[in-house]
Amino acid sequence: MANVAVIGSQWGDEGKGKIVDWLSNRSDVVVRFQGGHNAGHTLVIDGVTYKLALLPSGIVRGGKLSVIGNGVVIDPWALSKEIKYITDLGITVTSENLKIAENATLILPLHQKLDSLREGSNKNIKIGTTKRGIGPAYEDKIGRRSIRLADLANKDTLSDKIERLVNHHNIILRGMGHNELNPKEVFNELLSIADEILPYKARVSSILSDARKAGKRILFEGAQGVMLDIDHGTYPFVTSSNTISPTALSGVGQNIKALNFVLGITKAYTTRVGEGPFPTEQENEIGEELGKKGHEFGTNTGRKRRCGWIDAVMVRHAIEVGGIDGIALTKLDVLDGFETIKICIGYELDGEIINYLPIASEDQFRIKPIYEDVKGWSDSTYGARSWNELPAEAIKYVKRLEELVGCSVSLLSTSPEREDTILVKDPFED
Repeated sequence: MANVAVIGSQWGDEGKGKIVDWLSNRSDVVVRFQGGHNAGHTLVIDGVTYKLALLPSGIVRGGKLSVIGNGVVIDPWALSKEIKYITDLGITVTSENLKIAENATLILPLHQKLDSLREGSNKNIKIGTTKRGIGPAYEDKIGRRSIRLADLANKDTLSDKIERLVNHHNIILRGMGHNELNPKEVFNELLSIADEILPYKARVSSILSDARKAGKRILFEGAQGVMLDIDHGTYPFVTSSNTISPTALSGVGQNIKALNFVLGITKAYTTRVGEGPFPTEQENEIGEELGKKGHEFGTNTGRKRRCGWIDAVMVRHAIEVGGIDGIALTKLDVLDGFETIKICIGYELDGEIINYLPIASEDQFRIKPIYEDVKGWSDSTYGARSWNELPAEAIKYVKRLEELVGCSVSLLSTSPEREDTILVKDPFED
């Protein structure tokens, strides 16, 4: 059986939640492999809306195993709250259908405090962090001082690990003129939540290896998008993890043979939350219309998203570095009614025409998009479930995008509803 990874090809918010839910009906196991609770996924199923942040989208489907991998940084309090929220909506969450990697790093309240203090002190560069402690938690992981889920089960050694962690951060807090952390308070905070999340602790790498041997289909669910990748995105205005497809394997303890198809979720236009370069941004009536029609507000933060035309150069870059085999094009219906639609096909930088995204952030801010005009359509694409239901000009737009980004469309989404999807190629068919 084929295993599929789903990643975003832009700056996140491409509509991964719906696509993952659609694919989860064809899978046995759904896995989150990176990110934290800063990445929200919205699912609309039979008129009911589910807003998830940490839990894999497969949790709303009965009979699926949901897994949170070691590549995810987990806020135990946020997870507990989310489990209660989804349970109140009638979804059953137990240690049988949810497994969390025992070597996953935990986000502590101190990480949120540090995140907020640091963003507030950045006078020249605002990264646009959600201030939920994601970055500081990843830093502690790389610095080999993080508290992991398995540590909560060994309370005799937990105090020493907390003291080492707190000593490091107190040096920084002292230098910033802020109150220092009390290791005993941190210890007591963790004890208060330990019993709620320890039942989900598991050896995830072994569970997934066994699932593969049994011929089960695994869906790897990514967060954010390639352009927020710590190495390959618009650095430093990025997230704190790798968002490209190889992370699907390292983030859950699987080898390179475990992945068969990478699906890149691509919005029919472009949005971005927070700070950073955005070459095709439309700070005008067009941007306002895209945002209004697309309901462009962050699932978790409620922040208004910046909107603009699709950037084929950026998507092509995401396809190359992300290892994307096929595209799931979402929110095509938002473009209904536009007389002319623009596609960015290149950039101008200091009078030179380039067909790639420059690495230096100062250059990314200065590039000017080169557009190709495509004729729009007046008929509705909303809810279409076959090519025959699409206006001819909408089909031409999709085909032109395929040419420009060098990748075929596997799925086409025409509304938030799961069944309003046109299937071209099933990613699970190896």
